[in-house]
Amino acid sequence: MAGCYRGGPISAEPRINDRIRVPEVRLVGPSGEQVGIVPLAKALELAQEYDLDLVEVAATARPPVCKLMDYGKFKYESAMKAREARKNQAHTVIKEMKLRPKIDPHDYDTKKGHVVRFLKMGDKVKITIMFRGREQSRPELGYRLLQRLAEDVQDLGFIESNPKQDGRNMIMVLGPHKKKTEAMAEAREAQAARKAQRLGRPAEGDAADGEAAEDAAPAEVAAEGDQQ
Repeated sequence: MAGCYRGGPISAEPRINDRIRVPEVRLVGPSGEQVGIVPLAKALELAQEYDLDLVEVAATARPPVCKLMDYGKFKYESAMKAREARKNQAHTVIKEMKLRPKIDPHDYDTKKGHVVRFLKMGDKVKITIMFRGREQSRPELGYRLLQRLAEDVQDLGFIESNPKQDGRNMIMVLGPHKKKTEAMAEAREAQAARKAQRLGRPAEGDAADGEAAEDAAPAEVAAEGDQQ
């Protein structure tokens, strides 16, 4: 069948040792030193002498570049670095909090608390004021409420997107002063401190567990806020 590839799946792994099929290679030594262009047989012989692998690191070069290394150790270290990078990768999340223009003081304080937690975690917060009925003729109520909220949390965040009308809603976006990576690092440190305290003081274990549960609560409460 024309155009059909019969060689099996293409591997992302570099060619090593006997899988390298070229007459000569540009060889790099174990410490990164340039050995030069040598016949493949000589490169394989050196790999055996050093008890290392001959690894093709630049297949498209002419001749291909190969390096002497412990390939098993190299793969392990690369996997650990990739795992650590994923662990520390920061994904900025946009949380949403919905308010009514005539929100009562208690509800305002509750929702402001959620906004504070989101900003502390390095997340952006989209604040939506929902107008109903005659409230739509009083956009200044929503604007003043958004400005008040921005001022109340100015130590933690700033107005990234100014209030603007969107149909029956008015929207403003708050950005955190703290970067997501910093917030994640601080959260890990706090978690480690709580764990150490719990292990050091068994009698206070329940209290420490309560704190951990409280830290996990904002996401659940935010979902309730979105439904109001």
